[in-house]
This record gives sequence, C-alpha cells and structure tokens, in this order.
Amino acid sequence: MSGAYFSYALLAVLATALLIAAVTDLRRREINNWLTASIALAAPLWWLAMGMGPMAIAFQLALAAVTFVVACLLFATGQMGGGDVKLLGALALWFTPSSFLDLVVLMALLGGGGSIAMAALNMQRVPGEALRDVLAGLVALAWVWGASAIVFAVATGRPVLEKATVQALADHLPSPWALGLGAVVVIAILMLGMRHIMRRQKSRLEVPYGIAISAAGLWIIGEQTIMAARMAAQTG
Repeated sequence: MSGAYFSYALLAVLATALLIAAVTDLRRREINNWLTASIALAAPLWWLAMGMGPMAIAFQLALAAVTFVVACLLFATGQMGGGDVKLLGALALWFTPSSFLDLVVLMALLGGGGSIAMAALNMQRVPGEALRDVLAGLVALAWVWGASAIVFAVATGRPVLEKATVQALADHLPSPWALGLGAVVVIAILMLGMRHIMRRQKSRLEVPYGIAISAAGLWIIGEQTIMAARMAAQTG
C-alpha cells in the first residue's frame, strides 16, 4: 500500500508541475527550464514506483528521444516553442506509449482548436469585408466545435457520433454524387474562411501550446489515478 501512496504522490507532483507550466506559458509564453528538468529527473522515481524493468525503462527512454526529435522538427518549422518541445519530451518519460499517444492526440486537438480561435480573434477588420468576416467566424466556430467534439470523444472513450445517429444519417443520405458535391462545397468554404483568417492577422500570433500539453497531461494523469484506485479497490 505504501508503494501505491508513493505513486499517487508522484502523480500529484507531476500534476502540480503541469499546472505551473500552463500558468507560466499563459502569462509569459515560456516554460521554465527548471520545471521541465524537474519533470524529467523525477521520471526514474516513477519507474521505480511502477516496478519497471530495464527493457521497459529503455523503451521509455527511446520514446522520449523520438518525441524530442519530432518536436524539434516542429520547433524548426515554427509550429512549437522551445519550452513546449522540452515539456513534451519530459512527459514522454512518464507515460506508456498508448497513454502518451492519447496525450499527443488531445494536445494536437486542444492546441489546434485554440490556435484557430485565437487567430479569429486576432483578425484585423477591413471595411467592406463584413461578409467574409462572418464566414471566417463561422469557419473558426466549426473548427473549434469539431475539435471539442473529438477531444470529448477521445477523453471519454465514446464515439463522436453514436451508432443510432450514424445509421439515421446513412438512411437519409442523398445519392453519392450529391454527397461528394456537398463535401467539396464544405471543404471549399472551410479553406476560404481559413485563408481569410490568415490574411487578416493583426500581428504574429504566439499560441501558448504549453497549455494544451498541460491540459492533456492532466487528463491522462486523472485517468491513471482513477484506474489505479479501481485496481486497488478490486485487489482489496
């Protein structure tokens, strides 16, 4: 039981660190190096608490290395900040591949939806383009709604659409050519709206991706804590 308390304490510390990372990223658009270093250096304690063997530890190190390389490529293309790269690499030391994949998916959806919303709010209004502005706002709203729906589905393990809803839609779908034409029209509207949003940016937008990473990490931590508590209750 003492080992369980130790693992809970480590998860609580990690959750606190992620909250600090989210706050500092929101306020200063940076994540302190000491914070990400502390998360990485505390990972061996988590491995010890989980009873991981040499092969499992080596796998975690490999996962962190691959994550860091990919994140560095995103940093080089301006998609992520340096602090985000280090935070994501440090978290890869803590989570199993399946849990880390969930974290990355949640992070991408949260960060993507957040960046679209911020870009829409950062638009410069130009006289005579009210209709385009409305279209861009609707497109941004659609992106955020879609991202939120998928985040909810991934986080709760539920499908985006229930089987009954999918079946009802299938029963009322038009002919294939009409469906394809409708898809082309929707994609064209989305692209036009996104193009207008990008063209009318007031200034370079710095998206606090650390918030998305922290939020995704906190959700996975919550899932792990609940799962561990259920297992402990079952084993008595």
